[in-house]
Amino acid sequence: MTPGTQVASPHRQPFDWRLRTRSLALGQRTLVMAILNVTPDSFSGDGLLAPELPAAKLPRAIVQAAGIKMAVALAVQAVDAGADIIDLGAESTRPNAVPIESDEEQDRLLPVLEGLLAVRPRAVVSVDTYHGSTARAAARAGAEIINDVSGLTWDDELAAAAAASGCGLVLTHTRGRPWEWSTLPAMPRASIVPTVYEGLCESLMRAEEARIAPPRIVMDPGFGLGKRGRENVTLLAGLGRLRELGRPLLVGLSRKRFLGELTAPVQPPGTRTIADSRRAATIAANVAAILAGAHIVRVHDVQVAREAAAVADALLKQTVDSRA
Repeated sequence: MTPGTQVASPHRQPFDWRLRTRSLALGQRTLVMAILNVTPDSFSGDGLLAPELPAAKLPRAIVQAAGIKMAVALAVQAVDAGADIIDLGAESTRPNAVPIESDEEQDRLLPVLEGLLAVRPRAVVSVDTYHGSTARAAARAGAEIINDVSGLTWDDELAAAAAASGCGLVLTHTRGRPWEWSTLPAMPRASIVPTVYEGLCESLMRAEEARIAPPRIVMDPGFGLGKRGRENVTLLAGLGRLRELGRPLLVGLSRKRFLGELTAPVQPPGTRTIADSRRAATIAANVAAILAGAHIVRVHDVQVAREAAAVADALLKQTVDSRA
């Protein structure tokens, strides 16, 4: 399968995304997925198991408990701020990240999931995992979505677990594993979008073999996941071609390294955090993605994402109305 000619006019096909116990309408407006990294490490410095505590002097269990409590509070805050989906991740996928066992992943993740649903039972929770056992445990605990960064390629059990759970499924294109990303050869510019397209088609075929119905599936091109520097710019510019997959699109552009590289020449002098230095670039990238057809944006900053999406959605609506 090869992508054809990109449609010039922006548009976004509507879908009903089937989850474990409900459906989400996609396309009427952009949905916002809030990121919560329940990890001790994160590329953007937001790992919630590394709170501002003198960790070296405290038992690991106390530090972890404090991080979990903080994560639940932030998840509740994100729900109350208007996030449509809360995406909980307990294993970092930053470059050179060290994999963890599924037992440790669940020890980090499940208390946050259970804590959030105890106080916000209608929250739509996504679990960012590629482990089949974690997906099963999370679905039993109330998760509605499995967000698989590997596109069903890193754990043979995940497809069956997703099929049995009834959860919605995000299939992501990832090139290689995190410890390989820094050494991967550059991709020729003309091959970037076709490579992502073909990889996502393969993930769709795996899902079909596992009897996961298409209405349960959303596709993520995987910005930064094995794509380096301006390869991500090429992918963003060609994002509209992925509409030919026939499934809704989710994009995770928030605070990505390539955005920092693009804006570095115009950054003011002085030390700035990643969150500060990449906030405006994230807004710009999300608007570009929405205008190219993205249905969901995965973000760290919920309010600014909602405001940017409101503007982009208005532009899409204006385009549709003018063509009617």
